[in-house]
Amino acid sequence: MDRTAPLATIAAALRRERERHGISLTELARRAGVAKSTLSQLESGAGNPSVETLWALAVVLEVPFSRLVEPPVSPVQVVRAGEGVAIPSEHARFTGTLLAACPPGARRDLHVIAAEPGPTRAAHAHIPGTVEHMIVTSGRWRAGPADDEVDLGPGDYLRFPGDRPHTYEAVEPGSVAVLVMEYV
Repeated sequence: MDRTAPLATIAAALRRERERHGISLTELARRAGVAKSTLSQLESGAGNPSVETLWALAVVLEVPFSRLVEPPVSPVQVVRAGEGVAIPSEHARFTGTLLAACPPGARRDLHVIAAEPGPTRAAHAHIPGTVEHMIVTSGRWRAGPADDEVDLGPGDYLRFPGDRPHTYEAVEPGSVAVLVMEYV
């Protein structure tokens, strides 16, 4: 299965959401702190977007991250272990894989995140009202709001405000967790 970013889906979603807001490519790039050339490449279906870039754009566009990366799916969906689109971090050995997007009218997305020990994945605040729910499935993590992180092991659950800066750090090799993004 192709585990690279769905460039055509991202291109169409960025263009659709930018036009819905009535803002130019230049203005969206400025507000998101993304180079105009990067955004132009993404809207043309090229480039290699990082999770940080897509989150920054989602925040400015006031949409869940999934709205930018999830193509339409059939009513029955199976994602086998190791499948799905894994989008890497620019700054840490971290990937996020969207498992289930929030359908219209609902308010949650479901991800599997995986990381290896190394640099901490620093996440910017998401859209206002976002709450994150994290369940560790393997390894050990240090995660939560910046300056208020907690240590977690297999089976541990963490709930925290995702509309504040927060971090994820793998403490052991092979650290994996289920992350539910709840949009209030």
